[in-house]
Amino acid sequence: MPVSHVLKMSALDDLASLKASLRAEGLPHADLDEPGREFFQFQIGEQWVGYVGVEGSTADRLLRSFIVSPSSRGEGIGSQALALLEALLVSRGVRTLHLLTTTAAPFFEYHGFEQCSRAEAPSVVQDSLEFRSLCPANASYMAKRIA
Repeated sequence: MPVSHVLKMSALDDLASLKASLRAEGLPHADLDEPGREFFQFQIGEQWVGYVGVEGSTADRLLRSFIVSPSSRGEGIGSQALALLEALLVSRGVRTLHLLTTTAAPFFEYHGFEQCSRAEAPSVVQDSLEFRSLCPANASYMAKRIA
């Protein structure tokens, strides 16, 4: 799929497809139904090409459940999706995005995220289930100031 196609982001109402995609990739999905989470889908035309979620309600948000469909990887869709999400979050007053990853640190570093010590995470991030137990202790904690 050429990167010249328009990538659209919309709210995700049905978590079943996201859960299935995360499960297939071995990513955390047990707490997606909990309050305080918002999920989006990315499409080109009528075809889904990815998902992303954010957790929290303060100026610090936890980026989670970011996945690009296997058939769409390597086409710049992840970069476009991250840019769309960051623009939306900035418009909502978010200042810093935080994340945990075991596999995608190079992608996020390329996009301005920095490796940080878990002890540096704000309490709103440290208190998340993903931070406390869903992601393994060896997951990289990263943060990026977006506003």
